[in-house]
Amino acid sequence: MMKDKAMNKENINRQETEELKDSKEKETSNDTEVETQSSERCDKTSDISSDDIVLKLEEENAQLKDQLLRKVAEFDNYRKRTIKEKEELRQNGGEKVVDAILPVLDDFERALKDKSEDPAAIRAGVEMIYNKFIKVLEGLGVRKIETDDVDFNVDFHEAIAMVPSPIDEKKGKVIDCVQNGYMMNDKVIRHAKVAVGQ
Repeated sequence: MMKDKAMNKENINRQETEELKDSKEKETSNDTEVETQSSERCDKTSDISSDDIVLKLEEENAQLKDQLLRKVAEFDNYRKRTIKEKEELRQNGGEKVVDAILPVLDDFERALKDKSEDPAAIRAGVEMIYNKFIKVLEGLGVRKIETDDVDFNVDFHEAIAMVPSPIDEKKGKVIDCVQNGYMMNDKVIRHAKVAVGQ
């Protein structure tokens, strides 16, 4: 009886082991089948989506090329236009200045035609022309650099001589102006040539 029981147990164990093997094999084959099916689906969808992606990328590439060509053409036109405008400014930039100075030239011509012998009248006429010319320059933004009893400043003055100063208060100050300096819109056009106290 014991032998029968032992054999029964052995048979049951074998059956259970075989059943376990069968179920594991079935699971493995099912997993392999599922993987194969899902990979086939992925391949099909990836084929479809990759074609779509390629088409979209080609369209996008064509649009970007078109935009690039347009921008290059716009920039080229802009560059040509600015070069032309700069050249026109260079050639005709002085037109405003000449137009402002022409009335002063007219006054000089009238003064030269005048046959007056009176030195006081000639001087008065020249002073009027001078004052008119100064107003024209001021209208263009040109003004004279101040040199009367001011400290020497290398930004505005050019020292051409050092003069011994009679008093200590004049040291480092402008003593005499040899040639006037001018500024236009806060930019020095010509430095004033001055003698500085030492």
